[in-house]
Amino acid sequence: MPSTKQRFPSARVAILAVVAAVGLSACATYDDEFAGINSRLDQLDTRVQGAAQSAESANQSAQQANQRLDQLEGRVQQLESSPRRTPRG
Repeated sequence: MPSTKQRFPSARVAILAVVAAVGLSACATYDDEFAGINSRLDQLDTRVQGAAQSAESANQSAQQANQRLDQLEGRVQQLESSPRRTPRG
């Protein structure tokens, strides 16, 4: 009696072809998923960089405002410590 391997060689080839096709289609699906994830990560990276730039700009503005306040504080202290002027009239 002939063995099963010898009787159905075309069936084995067909099964291997189906398995290979399913495997390749799964890879394509994963490639699509990875592409979507990478796209989302790129979007998030762009948003984070924009937020970092905004934060840096806000920090610089705050430092400039603090410098102006320091200058004004010195002037206010000078005016408060100076002798009071008598009103005219």
